[in-house]
Amino acid sequence: MYDLAVIGAGWAGFNAALKAKETGLKACLIEKSKIGGTCLNLGCIPTKTLIQSAKIYSLAKKAQNFGLEPLAPAIDFARVQERREKIIAQLADGIQFMLKGVDLLIGEANIVSNQEIIVSGQSVKTKHILIASGSRPTELSSLKFDGKKILSSDEILNLKELPATLLIVGGGVIGCEFASLFCALGVKVTLAEKMPQLLPSEDKEIAKKLENIFKKKGIKALTNIDAASQDLSAFDLVLVCVGRSPNTDNLGLDKIGLNLERGKILVDGCLRTNIPNIYAAGDCTGGIMLAHYAAYQGEIAAENVAHPDAPKKADNSAIPNCIFTDPEISSVGMSEEKALQNGLQVKVHKFDFLGSGMARILDEAEGFIKVLSNKDTDELLGATIIGPKATELIAVLTLAISCRLKAAQLKETIFAHPTLSESIREALG
Repeated sequence: MYDLAVIGAGWAGFNAALKAKETGLKACLIEKSKIGGTCLNLGCIPTKTLIQSAKIYSLAKKAQNFGLEPLAPAIDFARVQERREKIIAQLADGIQFMLKGVDLLIGEANIVSNQEIIVSGQSVKTKHILIASGSRPTELSSLKFDGKKILSSDEILNLKELPATLLIVGGGVIGCEFASLFCALGVKVTLAEKMPQLLPSEDKEIAKKLENIFKKKGIKALTNIDAASQDLSAFDLVLVCVGRSPNTDNLGLDKIGLNLERGKILVDGCLRTNIPNIYAAGDCTGGIMLAHYAAYQGEIAAENVAHPDAPKKADNSAIPNCIFTDPEISSVGMSEEKALQNGLQVKVHKFDFLGSGMARILDEAEGFIKVLSNKDTDELLGATIIGPKATELIAVLTLAISCRLKAAQLKETIFAHPTLSESIREALG
């Protein structure tokens, strides 16, 4: 009998299995498809690999800005896709190696009791279960995926050639990343969002800045619009990016009485479900759908199985959110709107990358850093960045907010020059 059986080898399940091994638990990891889950195979890694190719292509086209002879780069999309597949394979091999000491079971899991799972006809007995079954692209009834013209964010990764025109339905994180990517590769992109702004969950000022940048790049960004009003025949492809839904079907959860709400598994702060020895982590809980938070949750759940007398709670107060558009966007902590809703007196600190020497050197000076502090206590509340390497810069502010630093303390820190990171200090005045 296992101490812990983990269902799903995505970022939550993989990291939970590693933590279980580290704490001395006898564990197995069950996966019905490919190891690494959405993040490795259909999300973080493949999309960012494609985005990097687009970035290099864009840089090559503006070689003259750096005093170089003009270049005429061409896109070999087949080789771009080959590189994506190679990187995925290399990372999958690494994951497989790291899982030595954990039994990897390939097959579909069906939970028949709180201590038994059937995997491809075989019975797996376990003292604890962690469900980390991930999520899938949400489908619209009016725009069902057909794998040909109307595609999900999974399906579009397997394109053999670039379309001339593309309609993206949904201006959230995934939609904006794909809009930026395909525009950089020369595709004529239209982006349709039903809410009043792109990136509805992000800072309004940041969203407006991105919308203006998109328009400069030639992306037709439409807000307050129903995608059904668009003439689909005017586009080669339609990409639907309207969120993700938890993968909780066909696991047998209804038979064992596990509490669900609109498909998501309900958990407490320690990742426990209503059944004491069953935990859940990652996208299947329907909360913050970020790979790094899923990994964190998986580790917390495995630790709680190993140390039930001293359970840890998952903290979601300082989770960095990264958006790999061009320019990049990142945020952590409270937004200005959220802080004001909570009745806090907020001081806004800003710095425009136009004033950054390194941003000028990189020829990426569009964007700004916005840091929020409590006007009464000076404690850092949140931050958001749009600009070069925003997804890397946010780590400094994540640490600062996690440690409940004051703005004055961060301002007194010595940052190297010339760097992009010194812009954080400059923002604090």
